[in-house]
Amino acid sequence: MSRPEHPFALALAQANRLGEGLQWHAPSGRWWWTDIESACLYAWTPGAATALQVRLPERVGCFVHARSGALLLAMAKRVARLVLPDLQATGSLDAEPETLAPLETQLPTTRANDGRCDRSGAFVFGTLNEAEPRRPIGGIYQYSRARGLRRLALDGVAIANSLCFSPDGRRLYYADTPTRRIMVCDYDSASARVSEPRVFVRKDAGDGFPDGSCIDAKGGLWNAEWGAGTVARYGPDGRLLGRYTVPVANTTCPALGGPAGDQLLVTTAREGLSTAELMSRPLSGSLFGMAVEPGLYLPEPLFNDD
Repeated sequence: MSRPEHPFALALAQANRLGEGLQWHAPSGRWWWTDIESACLYAWTPGAATALQVRLPERVGCFVHARSGALLLAMAKRVARLVLPDLQATGSLDAEPETLAPLETQLPTTRANDGRCDRSGAFVFGTLNEAEPRRPIGGIYQYSRARGLRRLALDGVAIANSLCFSPDGRRLYYADTPTRRIMVCDYDSASARVSEPRVFVRKDAGDGFPDGSCIDAKGGLWNAEWGAGTVARYGPDGRLLGRYTVPVANTTCPALGGPAGDQLLVTTAREGLSTAELMSRPLSGSLFGMAVEPGLYLPEPLFNDD
């Protein structure tokens, strides 16, 4: 399948070290994401010249919006709650989230990474091992108001990524990035039970490594391919439907949304690039976007904190 020449165009120039966790939040009308290595959360209204920057005391692997208007953060070693006084704020501010639960305190080399809400409003996220060699000692967790933090019965992972859910919520997708595989398993939110995982997609060496993913309304999975500068779309059966090129190397997390629901944006990273690579691709770390067919946008569930 041919790869069109850069169908993604610059949406917002940024210098994020490791942009991740992108999502469209319809209630605020903004794109939200985290720059993990800079310990910052960002929000941007389409068309605005700049984004809100929220400086945090600890790195944030991923986050979700709650029904109450608060945010839940999977910080490096804890799950936390953050209330921003104004979701439309601009400029920069400092924030100190409230701790809800500690995370893998027995594993000093791990931190939270990718995640999102399941269709029932529970927060599901994974961890990664920062120590080399990257042994698969991380896990995948579910956090809910009713049950607290529960570890899912999935094998240990080195770098948990691509966490997302089928439109009906019955299938959980995830990747252990170094294996170049996206896995899928049956999932029950109430019991936090999963089936034996099976391979959904196996990447070729030229397709980079699976990073963040999102699901569209037709059950298609969009995956950012780290190192390849591409975003791939797969059907519910794992068949490749398209691969779209971004003009930087390290694509990290795609998301569908926008005011009309017809945009696909992707975060990118400067992390892992040499000085020469950054000079040749100075927009690394920015947001890029492209138009998609109407009807693909599937809203992200809000965390159930009623």
